[in-house]
Amino acid sequence: MPGQATLPPLAVDLDNTLVNSDLLVESAFVLARTRPQSLLKIPGWLRAGKSRLKAEIAHRADIGIADLPYNQPLIEFLEKQKATGRELILATSSNERYAHQVADHLHLFDTVLASTADVNLSGQAKLDAIQAHLGNDKPFDYAADHDEDRVIWRAARKAILVNASRATDGRVSHEADVEHRFTREQGGWRTWVRAMRVYQWAKNALIFVPILASHELMNVSTLVSAVLAFLAFSLLASSVYLLNDLIDVGDDRQHPNKCRRPFASGKLPVIQGVLAIPLLILAAVVIALFLPPLFWAVLLAYYLATLAYSIGLKQLALLDVLTLAGLYTLRIIAGGAATGIHLSFWLLALSMSMFLSLAMAKRCTELLLVANQDKQAPRGRGYVASDLAPLQSMGSAAGYASVVILALYINSPDITEHYSHPARIWLLCPVVLYWISRIWLKTLRGEMSDDPIVFAARDTGSRLCMIVGAVIMFMAV
Repeated sequence: MPGQATLPPLAVDLDNTLVNSDLLVESAFVLARTRPQSLLKIPGWLRAGKSRLKAEIAHRADIGIADLPYNQPLIEFLEKQKATGRELILATSSNERYAHQVADHLHLFDTVLASTADVNLSGQAKLDAIQAHLGNDKPFDYAADHDEDRVIWRAARKAILVNASRATDGRVSHEADVEHRFTREQGGWRTWVRAMRVYQWAKNALIFVPILASHELMNVSTLVSAVLAFLAFSLLASSVYLLNDLIDVGDDRQHPNKCRRPFASGKLPVIQGVLAIPLLILAAVVIALFLPPLFWAVLLAYYLATLAYSIGLKQLALLDVLTLAGLYTLRIIAGGAATGIHLSFWLLALSMSMFLSLAMAKRCTELLLVANQDKQAPRGRGYVASDLAPLQSMGSAAGYASVVILALYINSPDITEHYSHPARIWLLCPVVLYWISRIWLKTLRGEMSDDPIVFAARDTGSRLCMIVGAVIMFMAV
């Protein structure tokens, strides 16, 4: 690049520029996962100033610097600039600890200017720091993304826009000389569908189990209540999925499949996820207002349980699978609460046992992946690779126990309330035996690539089992 060596220094922002993420938000979620008790101190830190908040969080939260979603096109551009001898300055409002770690990882920057415990280096403060470092009269170029950087762009010789919004681009174009633009593919509705895990909404179909078991499917008002409950649960579940992904973003980046998730890969800004969570919760609450108060209590219990699971319970062996089984069962309880249908002891016992088996199958899938990668344990879980055999034994036992519970239910007096030919329901036992065995066979073959219930919705053999089961139930009515 002839003549480039005479170019003035180039200052580069970090958040949403050099990295397709926001380190303050990421570090706050790391803190929530590793030291949740520290969250109570955040209001006090914030009262002392944003710089103090950043410093306190950075002191307690270690983020995976090497695995951050770096802006590769910008880095390639900076490498060419560096090769000419141009001075590169990392000028960021992120805390100095993270800034120096990023600079050490990339080996690109000659100088690091970042926030300290006393100074929040953004806007005018960042401009002052750049000019103090270079000298007030020395020209410089500046690469960043946000509106708050306009004061720096106006003082710069050239502006480089990175991941800037259209509004910011328009304003800066009138105020500064824009030399380069770096844009990334914006996450559209398909990306949000992935982030919200809409495909996981299939699990919320368990809400319809009570109206199926009580033969109330043709009751319009009951069906409408169940549909509303399904929507409320689905929206609330999506808010938890977003929260879970934000908390686990560091671990996900080291996972061979989860690294492609929207937040882990940088396709969606983490701040957008933070804003979407309360909107989804609000939508779920509004829908719940049309349902009985008992449903509100179940919905709240589900949210608190999933929150506890996301923050800590999923890292505790056995408690995690018991929680997952309870969350599946809560969906059935929610269906009964929304429709006013009484749930039998047999239904709840059957669901708890079967879902415990499926939760353990999910963990075995993760342990098989760990074993195939010659690792000792999955990140963020309370298991090691050697736990595969006992989990398999406990999980298959729980699955077969659900068949025993089904058989006891068929032999109980309760069955005659809903079926004219209850003896025919005995045919369900071999069907469920086959399905449970198939789930575990697929799991141990490494073919269970997703949540077992979502897998069942896509699996041809599982679909056939559901069809055969529905025919048997129809014949027994």
